[in-house]
Amino acid sequence: MAIWNEAKECMSRDEMSALQSARLKKIVNNVYHNVEFYRKKMQQCGIEPGDINGIEDLKNLPFTTKADLRDNYPFGLFAVPKSQIVRIHASSGTTGKSTVVGYTRKDIDTWCECVARCLTMAGLGKDDVIQVAYGYGLFTGGLGAHYGVEHLGATVVPMSTGNTKKLVNMMIDFGVTGLMCTPSYLMHIAEVIEEMGVRDQIKLRATLNGAEPWTEEMRRQVEEKLGIQAFDIYGLSEIMGPGVANDCIMHSGMHVFEDHFLPEIIDPNTCESLDDNVTGELVFTSLTKEGMPLLRYRTRDLTSLTHEPCECGRTTARLSRFKGRSDDMLIIRGVNVFPSQIEAALLSINGTTPNYQIIVDREGTLDSLQVRVEVEEKFFSDEIRELEKLTKQISHTIQQAIGLATQVKLVEPKTIERSDGKAKRVIDNRKFD
Repeated sequence: MAIWNEAKECMSRDEMSALQSARLKKIVNNVYHNVEFYRKKMQQCGIEPGDINGIEDLKNLPFTTKADLRDNYPFGLFAVPKSQIVRIHASSGTTGKSTVVGYTRKDIDTWCECVARCLTMAGLGKDDVIQVAYGYGLFTGGLGAHYGVEHLGATVVPMSTGNTKKLVNMMIDFGVTGLMCTPSYLMHIAEVIEEMGVRDQIKLRATLNGAEPWTEEMRRQVEEKLGIQAFDIYGLSEIMGPGVANDCIMHSGMHVFEDHFLPEIIDPNTCESLDDNVTGELVFTSLTKEGMPLLRYRTRDLTSLTHEPCECGRTTARLSRFKGRSDDMLIIRGVNVFPSQIEAALLSINGTTPNYQIIVDREGTLDSLQVRVEVEEKFFSDEIRELEKLTKQISHTIQQAIGLATQVKLVEPKTIERSDGKAKRVIDNRKFD
């Protein structure tokens, strides 16, 4: 079975636009007649389904936000009867009500195909053994990856998270060649492999890593540690789950599966559409989703889009590496700071690791920023002036990156708590009224 759907991924722009326009008209008509929320929204904007003739009219449609999903909890945005919903996923709801997503049988089939396309981009196929180390359950990562591997025809090892030494032993015993997990957990796995001294027994060739932002520097570092190629997989539960986009062997942006997901970039403040290669907020419109299609869903992810064909041969639009999330941005003494800026600065310096923590406090009326960063053991056995020299170098590099003076505290390896899911990089101790 050929998963690289050349007919879709290598379409001309005109062909893709025509396909998207036809599917957009169908989706708009569907949600108008089957989702009260969208019918009211469109009526408030003076829009009827017949006003949408193609993707050129996308800008006239209303936006959807996470708050809208919570306000319609649990099933208010479903576009089909609950009897047609075969699976439900939901967010953790740590900052409010969970956001609930429903899938029809066809939605699950589409999801499986998209994840399989991602695996193909990473050079994996039916002869591979692929370990899934995302969490299983309401989180979309585990099951989304799992069924995508099966759709590819490869062997899936449903390890989930935790018990990393057992995971490594299974990698050896089962001859695992592919791995799917968060970037931070991949770094932890690499550390455990090094501790166990089994690097030469690992057959791993490629990993697909997502669910949290990571830098190009971190990707290169883990590739060097494990002798693999690491690929960026992107998705979000509100639109589908992992498999909305993936980078190819060129590592020059993540290809969006535009036949299913219509991307656009907007200015997060004005909501105006932005041109290619201009950073803004990523917005998606579902083109084939049956259970819960969304119009112009604001992801809060900050990136840029290009429609230039890729050297790999695919012509689908590509997303640049994410700069962060607009809702993850820290405002410190009036300066906008993203954790990814600090991570990139740290990993540009020899001797640092991707294990760090950002601590923000408020002393009186002034914010303070401390970065705790693990460095190689040798620095703690060298003369104290070498440690001081490295501290000054890191502090200077971060200040150049973000424009703020930062207190840097170097800590020994394995001092910062590891995570088998999304890493907790920021501790903000400020109290806001």
